[in-house]
Amino acid sequence: MGQEIDGEILGEQFKGYIFRITGGNDKQGFQMKQGILINGRTRILFKKRGTGYKPMRVGERSRKSVRGCIVGPDIAAIFLRVAKKGDAEIAGVTDVERPNRLGMKRRNHIIKTFALDKKKDDVRKYVVRREIKRADKTFYKSPKIQRLITEKRIRRKRSIVKAKADRFKATKENTKKYETLLSQYVKEKKAAKAAEKKEEAK
Repeated sequence: MGQEIDGEILGEQFKGYIFRITGGNDKQGFQMKQGILINGRTRILFKKRGTGYKPMRVGERSRKSVRGCIVGPDIAAIFLRVAKKGDAEIAGVTDVERPNRLGMKRRNHIIKTFALDKKKDDVRKYVVRREIKRADKTFYKSPKIQRLITEKRIRRKRSIVKAKADRFKATKENTKKYETLLSQYVKEKKAAKAAEKKEEAK
């Protein structure tokens, strides 16, 4: 996995192409996993979510069968990616243009993709919108931008910070009042005890 191969090995129509092996599976459907340097199947103890394992609860572990990342004779399917385009077009792969159906959702990812200015550019203008036609009506769908900093969010954040500062201030004042009350109570108790001792001495 990860190795680049010459496309001419697969046939004359792939002359000039360079493919990268991204994965594969055997006849039973067990997928290849990067980092397992064996030419066969093995059982791995998975501790967190990854290729071939999806835990149902926190802290769950499970032993699953996976294939090593070395291509062997019992591999049924190999997944390739075009690293370099050759002379001829591949039907349904390089001769068609497939636009990105679902674009980025997160604000920072959109900024990075379109090389925007964080302060000047409006991120909402760069969201990928899909055109949907129903009967004679046409409307557009776009994802909700995640982590978008709006005026509402700034106001909310300001109010949260203020509430936190007010709580801290109130706690400090209440602690001070409690300490004053406690010291007063101790003084009164000492005075009462001293008065009792004087009465007993008489």
